[in-house]
Amino acid sequence: MKTRKVVIIGAGHVGSHCGFSLVTQGVCDELVFIDTDHEKAVAQAMDLEDATVYLPHHVNVRAGGYDEMADADIAVMAAGPLPEGNQTRMDTLAATIKEMKTTVEPMKQSGFSGILIGISNPADVIAHYLQVRIGLPANHVISTSTTLDSARLRRVLAERTGLDQKSIHAYVMGEHGESQMVAWSNASVAGVPLRELMKKEPETYGKLDLDEVADAARKGGWTVLYGKKSTEFGIGTALVEIVKTIFHNERKILPVSCLLRGQYGQNDVYASVPAVLGADGVERIVEIDMTPEESRKFADSCGAMRKNFEIAMNM
Repeated sequence: MKTRKVVIIGAGHVGSHCGFSLVTQGVCDELVFIDTDHEKAVAQAMDLEDATVYLPHHVNVRAGGYDEMADADIAVMAAGPLPEGNQTRMDTLAATIKEMKTTVEPMKQSGFSGILIGISNPADVIAHYLQVRIGLPANHVISTSTTLDSARLRRVLAERTGLDQKSIHAYVMGEHGESQMVAWSNASVAGVPLRELMKKEPETYGKLDLDEVADAARKGGWTVLYGKKSTEFGIGTALVEIVKTIFHNERKILPVSCLLRGQYGQNDVYASVPAVLGADGVERIVEIDMTPEESRKFADSCGAMRKNFEIAMNM
């Protein structure tokens, strides 16, 4: 019976909460933490192993080295600094690339051939950097990117409409950062286009200020970060949603960052788009219809990430 193994690189706030989400949902059988602070990785692993005593599924949790990646099904890159002060995610690029340079060669030498999911910010640029430097197939390297931003968008819409988040369908696309955009032309409630509902029911849906909603969703991450100095629970469950989709070959469509090769008129850039995920990673990118204005905003976001990727590759 084949067991499922996940390796998390980075045992800090984000990495440990991703591990906790994997363990509580019983998604994997083995979980290994790799960190330059090995003592911290050991402590995180032991703490999680203790928790499994009272959880439905036992998970073998331990700390280890890069050799553990040889037979791992999924690796999660969660190393790197969090934004400080007035920094944006993109402002952490230089510091994160410095961190990535210490991981690329060990990952290559490990013989890892599974699927790499990036969380480290700036998420889209770092995923692209790792894909090129490690040499993994593009469909095997993705970033959580706007999976979390889309959840924040649905939360804000739920608050504004009084409906449950699961009844609302909407995507944040482009960058997991300041240039992200919302594909409002694809947003719907119970299958009915949101803009159609806004016309039909002006006293309820019609009062939605879509720009304000998008801005509130974008600022949600900063509210969490400034309030408690890290994001943890949202990203942990977003990661597990992706991991479950891959492990169970669900072919679920999720907004993740992946390499565009002509889709949406964009080439050689990682950007968050709806993608069909399965056992082989990204199976297909779904091209949804967007208005000319939405397409322009998406292109602008891709342009910013393409520019910063070039900077990263020259660091």
